Amino acid sequence: MDQVMSLINTTPSNSSVMSDSLMMDVKDLSIQFGGLKAVDAVSFSIKKNEIFGLIGPNGAGKTTVFNMLSGFYKADSGEILFAGQDISALKPHSVNKLGAARTFQNIRLFKGLTVLENVVVAMQQKHEHTWFDSLVKTEKFYKLEKELVDESIELLKIFNLDQYKNDLADSLPYGSQRKLEIVRALATKPMLLMLDEPAAGMNLSEKAALKDLIHFIKNKFNLTILLIEHDMKLVMNICDRIAVLHRGKKIAEGIPSDIKTLPIVIEAYLGKKVV
Repeated sequence: MDQVMSLINTTPSNSSVMSDSLMMDVKDLSIQFGGLKAVDAVSFSIKKNEIFGLIGPNGAGKTTVFNMLSGFYKADSGEILFAGQDISALKPHSVNKLGAARTFQNIRLFKGLTVLENVVVAMQQKHEHTWFDSLVKTEKFYKLEKELVDESIELLKIFNLDQYKNDLADSLPYGSQRKLEIVRALATKPMLLMLDEPAAGMNLSEKAALKDLIHFIKNKFNLTILLIEHDMKLVMNICDRIAVLHRGKKIAEGIPSDIKTLPIVIEAYLGKKVV
């Protein structure tokens, strides 16, 4: 267990630039698809070790922002600083290697692989073989493979998923598949965990368990978490701060108790002015 905890909490190589209190700083981010400006000069900052929520009604631009932060879209303009480094032009795998991992609204597990194999594949991201070791299958190759398997099992144990290690990923119950996707993201040893609507498709009991899980992950692994979510009750109960998007623009940012009473936010969700 200690081996896994020290592995996940290992500071990435760019730690020298992390002298301030910010994990991510987004400045005037914009992107246009055809004639539609999907995101228009959006700015916000995420502090280290906080849970930051990005919310808004359907079509607000949340997922588009999320895709730019994780490297799946390249912004037309603006800047994304992660741990002090500009990642605006980086591809997803490069963003992940720097210490930002994400999940997806639609679960994207390797369904043809077992639960254990899903985690091992993610861990390999930070433990690459040389071409010679992979080709010849050296003693070093087999030693590292065993270490990855052992570390993956220990990580699964933390989340009570080790009992399913030999089962195919898509054979798990829906809530457990969501959990496995988060575990797989954690296996890449992130500093920032980005969750894209993790409560989508969950029932009330699963959402309650998810809330506890997110708090557990933040405290256990000393992580910063960015959360996109439609479930307002979950967001208001779990986030330290929230930014609200509407029609591609940021309309509010602050603590949950302030955000939920703002007329401009209520109007964006209800579609009518608050009197």
